[in-house]
Amino acid sequence: MSEILWRPSPERVAAANLTAFRAWVRTVRGLDLQDLPSLWRWSIDDMAGFWTALWDFAGLIGERGACVVENPEAMPGARFFPNSHLCYAESILRHVGSREAIVFSGEDGRRIAWSRDDLRAEVAGFAAGLRGLGLAVADRVVGILPNIPHAVAAFLGTNAAGGIWSSCSPDFGPAGVLDRFGQIEPVVLVAADGYHYGGKMFRLASKLREIIAALPTVRRVVIVPFIGDQEALALPNAVAWDEFVDRTAPLSFTRLPGNHPLYILYSSGTTGKPKCIVHGAVGVLLKHACEHLLHGDLKPDDRLFYYTTLGWMMWNWQVSGLMAGATLLQFDGNPFHPSPAALFDLAERERMTMFGTSAKYIDSLAKAGLEPRATHDLSALHTMFSTGSPLAPEAFDYVYRAIKPDLALFSISGGTDIVGCFALGDPTGPVRRGELSTRALGCAVEVFDEAGNPVRGRKGELVCLKPFPSMPVMFWNDPDGSRYRAAYFERFPGVWHHGDWCELIEHEDGTVGLVITGRSDAVLNPGGVRIGTAEIYRQVERLPEILEALVIGQEWENDVRVVLFVKLKEGVALDDALRDRIRRVLRENASPRHVPAKIIQVADIPRTRSGKITELAVRDVVHGRPVKNVEALANPEALDLFRNIPELAT
Repeated sequence: MSEILWRPSPERVAAANLTAFRAWVRTVRGLDLQDLPSLWRWSIDDMAGFWTALWDFAGLIGERGACVVENPEAMPGARFFPNSHLCYAESILRHVGSREAIVFSGEDGRRIAWSRDDLRAEVAGFAAGLRGLGLAVADRVVGILPNIPHAVAAFLGTNAAGGIWSSCSPDFGPAGVLDRFGQIEPVVLVAADGYHYGGKMFRLASKLREIIAALPTVRRVVIVPFIGDQEALALPNAVAWDEFVDRTAPLSFTRLPGNHPLYILYSSGTTGKPKCIVHGAVGVLLKHACEHLLHGDLKPDDRLFYYTTLGWMMWNWQVSGLMAGATLLQFDGNPFHPSPAALFDLAERERMTMFGTSAKYIDSLAKAGLEPRATHDLSALHTMFSTGSPLAPEAFDYVYRAIKPDLALFSISGGTDIVGCFALGDPTGPVRRGELSTRALGCAVEVFDEAGNPVRGRKGELVCLKPFPSMPVMFWNDPDGSRYRAAYFERFPGVWHHGDWCELIEHEDGTVGLVITGRSDAVLNPGGVRIGTAEIYRQVERLPEILEALVIGQEWENDVRVVLFVKLKEGVALDDALRDRIRRVLRENASPRHVPAKIIQVADIPRTRSGKITELAVRDVVHGRPVKNVEALANPEALDLFRNIPELAT
């Protein structure tokens, strides 16, 4: 049984949105749901009742329609609130006044603060500019922007005007941008003239010129003068943000059917051209209301931060926090510049209450020996979110030891595919070491074995047995839905197959936690025994000499052998003594099956632009297979380190 590291106080439980929701359901529906397990069971047994109750509790704005779930047994094929009409931005921007809506902090010390009224004015002005161009419903507007307030205004303005939004972060190369935007034929491009990272300034004009030339459908380029580079304003059809935005325009919202596309997100693209994943407005609103209000306990006085870029779905996720009336804290740049404490400087300065980041960032803090608890005033901080990869048990220990002991630490997991999570926090329950606290409300999450049978207490494939609102509306350019079905429903027909290697943990109080040990397509299979890659990372990265690791299965002599690559601290070399320690740690703390056949030092490890290590791409390189889309990687040059390694030929 996992060790309990933290429990919310009775006062905190009493004040939680989740507690208020259960009381609301009791009053309005007459259902006495005593705890989270009973609420979860109701949410999947009575989908219509749960999502209708959540719509009302969250106060979503729009016409709901009589039907809640059309084709409730169909996966894919079910649709939630099929007759609804609404505008995402109308619910997001319902709060007015002078309270801060967004506060941006830059690497260069710049601070931009917009009130709720400021944000509404910028959204109204951008929407008016689009309407003045003759933007039609479902036209695409795309952004190449840092994580700044203008990005939020452009997204919400696009939605208010009836358009479909999509975005990339400005560090994407032209090929990576075109692999995405080239598929969806945008009519308007919003871009910054540059950005800062690691103390350096990067100009975007030449990159934008190449991108614009390859996007013939773009009629207008709106430039946000972020670094003051006049060259960007000389681009074809370019206009400055302040000239395009009509701040005298009233704020109006184009209501569309609830399942009309809101935005287009992209798969990582490491196995081919990125899939264009289309999400609908009603699904996003409902899923994010569930995650922010119930699982995250977000309230109007919160100051919500997530370290993200516009190339990761967590940016879209954070924007929905405005629905609760919270203030969004933004940062763009290197989180370790000018020092490893940069984000904690921000947390102290802005009185951050909710800190969202990646498991890798937490691990890096621990490796650097930081103890923010001793150096920063974090008295306002009450919740920490971690996603991107499994949070190791030792990382839980580090957070409570070095950051703050009285903290709700929520390791959450989901994906771009659902623009949300299957595993989330429970603000009314304990945090257990190494576990994701609970299955998402409204999501019938189970674990299947190879034959498609539900299992408990052992690892298997994470699946969802019933429909939920934030399933993609469709894939772009997939008229018969074949690519969509192949992505999620081919392995287990009629069941959503998510691709995570997972275990459900039952507790005496009836709650069910989750342990995710990596992507199932990266699971190792030596001698027919399936091993999650996170099981190896957890042990290996505890060694102080190792900064980071990557493990693959290499096809060898009609079997698979485990190959471990390690990136070491500066000045450390991989010798026989260190190899022996690695093997011993794995043998003693995992099993002999976890011990790699080969341990190889590398100078760098390739990552996607959202910070995830790319096991599949490395596996392809080692086997001499082409990597189909290196533009999906933040550091594609690192792949060369894995080519033709002599040690892997014997």
